[in-house]
Amino acid sequence: MNRRVRRKVSRKGKEKLVLPSYLEIECEIADLDYKQTVDWTCLPDDTVIQLFSCLNYRDRANLSSTCRTWRVLGLSECLWTSFDLRAHKIDAAMASSLASRCNNLQKLRFRGAESADAIILLLAKNLREISGDYCRKITDATLSAIAARHEALESLQLGPDFCERISSDAIKTIAICCPKLKKLRLSGIIDVNAEALNALSKHCPNLLDIGFIDCLNIDEMALGNVASVRFLSVAGTTNMKWGAVSHQWHKLPNLIGLDVSRTDIGPVAVSRLMSSSQSLKILCAFNCSVLEEDTSFTVSKYKGKLLLALFTDVVKEIASLFVDTTKKGENMLLDWRNLENKNKSLDEIMTWIEWILSHNLLRIAESNQHGLDNFWLNQGAALLLSLMQSSQEDVQERAATGLATFVVIDDENASIDSGRAEEVMRCGGIRLLLNLAKSWREGLQSEAAKAIANLSVNANVAKAVAEEGGIDILAGLARSMNRLVAEEAAGGLWNLSVGEEHKGAIAEAGGVRALVDLIFKWSSGGDGVLERAAGALANLAADDRCSTEVALAGGVHALVMLARNCKFEGVQEQAARALANLAAHGDSNTNNSAVGQEAGALEALVQLTHSPHEGVRQEAAGALWNLSFDDRNREAIAAAGGVEALVALAQSCSNASPGLQERAAGALWGLSVSEANSIAIGQQGGVAPLIALARSDAEDVHETAAGALWNLAFNPDNALRIVEEGGVPALVHLCYASVSKMARFMAALALAYMFDGRMDECALPGSSSEGLSKSVSLDGARRMALKNIEAFVQTFSDPQAFASAAASSAPAALVQVTERARIQEAGHLRCSGAEIGRFITMLRNPSPTLKACAAFALLQFTIPGGRHALHHASLMQNAGASRALRTAAAAATAPLQAKIFARIVLRNLEHHNIESSL
Repeated sequence: MNRRVRRKVSRKGKEKLVLPSYLEIECEIADLDYKQTVDWTCLPDDTVIQLFSCLNYRDRANLSSTCRTWRVLGLSECLWTSFDLRAHKIDAAMASSLASRCNNLQKLRFRGAESADAIILLLAKNLREISGDYCRKITDATLSAIAARHEALESLQLGPDFCERISSDAIKTIAICCPKLKKLRLSGIIDVNAEALNALSKHCPNLLDIGFIDCLNIDEMALGNVASVRFLSVAGTTNMKWGAVSHQWHKLPNLIGLDVSRTDIGPVAVSRLMSSSQSLKILCAFNCSVLEEDTSFTVSKYKGKLLLALFTDVVKEIASLFVDTTKKGENMLLDWRNLENKNKSLDEIMTWIEWILSHNLLRIAESNQHGLDNFWLNQGAALLLSLMQSSQEDVQERAATGLATFVVIDDENASIDSGRAEEVMRCGGIRLLLNLAKSWREGLQSEAAKAIANLSVNANVAKAVAEEGGIDILAGLARSMNRLVAEEAAGGLWNLSVGEEHKGAIAEAGGVRALVDLIFKWSSGGDGVLERAAGALANLAADDRCSTEVALAGGVHALVMLARNCKFEGVQEQAARALANLAAHGDSNTNNSAVGQEAGALEALVQLTHSPHEGVRQEAAGALWNLSFDDRNREAIAAAGGVEALVALAQSCSNASPGLQERAAGALWGLSVSEANSIAIGQQGGVAPLIALARSDAEDVHETAAGALWNLAFNPDNALRIVEEGGVPALVHLCYASVSKMARFMAALALAYMFDGRMDECALPGSSSEGLSKSVSLDGARRMALKNIEAFVQTFSDPQAFASAAASSAPAALVQVTERARIQEAGHLRCSGAEIGRFITMLRNPSPTLKACAAFALLQFTIPGGRHALHHASLMQNAGASRALRTAAAAATAPLQAKIFARIVLRNLEHHNIESSL
């Protein structure tokens, strides 16, 4: 029910929570001579028990196993008065093993129907409080058995999810079996009938707090007979007869607080209750639309009565409970907690107010209702922050969950409300949450980490979290043995790792190792934690240094394991994205080849391109694209069926997102660097979908498609296929219309390959007319292509600069031409010896247009500073390019562009010769 968002200097704050502290122990150890041996078994028993009390159950049990003395002390009844088992699925065997520690167990929190079934096996006859969530599948039989075995029960709470399988029969059993019951809160009961309510009235004389929340039907008249009730909540309950309620419930002699939030109560019923009830002091009516729509309704005439609603000043209303007006500050809840003279009656009221506020604010946040910005900014955020400082653990948790939820405005797109997030930060919420995350209570750790994660989607909040030491805290929580805590901490690191400035800090805090370990620890049965861990590693892997750390920590093996074995699409998507980012640093580390050499990696990624989930297909194709830059990976991908899979993906993604289209075309571009793969792509039907993608309006898509078609066009058979499939008009369109210089450049090169004469050998006279299904003759296609190649080269030619270069041999003139002609991104292209040889041959082509195009291409590939310029210069020297370039530069019949560009290429070669000789 709770929403999550999927995305250095530590200071101590002024506010503090009452949390376990190890300061005294740390100071004592620090004062010891480092050469001394500390004999922990000699500590006094009461000191050891105090230490144990600061640990969670798991650590307490582990420490007890170190020696016989500590084992005895670890079984002390005072250490096992409460259990929070929500992070564990408690079955019969585990419950039996815990039973020896439960003689004095008084408080229990659990999660799920299976754990509920095992409660009776704990043999905790002295149990006073039971609280459960995710109780939708709990039955009457289970609840009745729990009630029958725990006669001393004083508090029973099940919710907030609906207990649809619990009926009035179970409530009646609870009343009969638990006569000491003081608090009963149940959510989502379909029908609470008169017989059950009368049983509560008869058998539970101490029942002070009742909550039938989000129920479908309640017998209002019978509920009015429970005379002992002091606090009553029917929030979210439907089918209430408010006329009967207002006539009956005002007679309840002890009723102090009533919560009718999220119901259809109207102003008439509210007025009658507040005016007629002598005991009623607080009426809570959040999100009551009928009441809120009546603009004439006012509560000022009901003196001594509080109305807590969206349209009232909640803090001011609560302040009216205090006799001492000097205590009426902005944070009445905190003022009450700090009162020196405690008032039992006031404490009882304020404790209930905290509970219903935390519950209702969370419900309102979960509804993501529009039009509440003013409430959240003016009151809601501050109330949640105040509730986080409550002494009630469940109130603290709900408040933290409320903060995690109310900032989220779009779950799917991971969008949060920046104003709300920054209001939390302005009010000191980051420090409060981090303090809560340092609690030894794992429930608080989990909810605080969730709130930090969601708030950190905002860059300003993320910066504040980092400055407050939050990265170290989250990295520590990610090592937790509690899966829920580790999951939320990993989510926090995922969102923080979006910021480039935080990646290094996460690595320094040990976050990389913690995230990798999470994958191995929860490799089965932990989809949520695996998705978050893989997502965080994916972000970190985008950084060069962190990428190396991920690999050193075993991240390659962990991520490949997820890609191979996990069936959850969210995990698959993030694992593939992480592998893609790891493989993106081919020039700076060996991760690209390491991923390719990991057993089953390439096969898993190829298989993921068939996923029904678009995000998985997109990231898998992206990973294969990056991996294809390595020669061995390229051939291994093809051997694993990559050509067929990627062609099929390209054929199927005509209506897909631009991201998927770009990566599908990009992966084929990468594979097509190999001539064998290029031929296979053509034979498998890859030309037509690439032409379709080249017509895309998205720049990134048609750019990668142009790159793939350029590589394919090197092969004469593929060149003919491109003509036959109508590729010439598509490439011509790119050549003059694309906003991407790279797309125009590669489209021009593809056209040059297609019409430099080699394709003519494949287009036999008898078959040519058959193949040209688009009714365009080969000669017509050639004329169209050459015309647009010429126009493309002309756009990079400044007549004045060319005239100066032609008239002078001064380097400055050539530099000016180079700067005008330079395509920055072309410096990242890496050509093979065969491709360079083809451009050198093209310099001798009788077509002036192709000569100019070839010289222009060689200029781009050799410009000093280009990523592969030295490599290209070496290939050209080996191919004897200098002679062809001099001939082109001196040819009387060559176009001016070809001459000038050839001279620049010669100058570039001289530069690289000098550079390589140094």
